[in-house]
Amino acid sequence: MFEFLLVFSVITASFAAIAVGVITKNKPIAGSCGGLANLERGAPCQICGRTATGDCDN
Repeated sequence: MFEFLLVFSVITASFAAIAVGVITKNKPIAGSCGGLANLERGAPCQICGRTATGDCDN
């Protein structure tokens, strides 16, 4: 039972810290820019550094 209460309190404290951060920054939570699914065909990849089509194919 002690482990459950410890984990529950840690998760609760984490959510509270995130909430305080969001409230103090006064900025809406936003997702990513769309990830790799939004990358145009042949465009340079910011993650793997691809500069030409096919450089990242495995």
